[in-house]
Amino acid sequence: MSNSIALHYFKTPYGELVLGSHKEQLCLCDWRYRKQRAAVDARIKKGLDADFTTETSVVIEETKNQLLNYFNKKQSEFDIPLLFVGTDFQKMVWEALIQIPYGKTSSYLELSNQLNNPKAIRAIASANGANALSIIVPCHRIIGSSGDLVGYAGGLPAKKKLLQLEGALQTNQLDLFS
Repeated sequence: MSNSIALHYFKTPYGELVLGSHKEQLCLCDWRYRKQRAAVDARIKKGLDADFTTETSVVIEETKNQLLNYFNKKQSEFDIPLLFVGTDFQKMVWEALIQIPYGKTSSYLELSNQLNNPKAIRAIASANGANALSIIVPCHRIIGSSGDLVGYAGGLPAKKKLLQLEGALQTNQLDLFS
């Protein structure tokens, strides 16, 4: 098939990811077992007018290398050609997420203020949840205004581990017992 999305499963220390590329751009780096898996996949296939084929690609292999470097604290930013599949609003939110630096966190309120749309907190949260490029587009860096960890497609334990990896969430001794 000439218009296909290469799809590859990648097990990581944080959970299993689904990696997808289309025309040598990464369009999918998401948690394999997330609740919205079918909806995200359908959006990408429809948006690209393509079907999944189980294979790898140059961009998928480079993504795997960069993710491994990230997990091993050898890399804090990603240099991968990205293909966002979503509405203009979602793309704007995802671009803003990329601007949150490694080791830092933000909240939906801060993100809505940054986007000059302070009343769009729920829409921004929804766009954040629709992110199909987890870790690369760091939606895990969004926490509640109170500092609490809030929803994450990969699950809160994965979110907590990613933030700890980045030094954005300090572990204390009480965490050893939770």
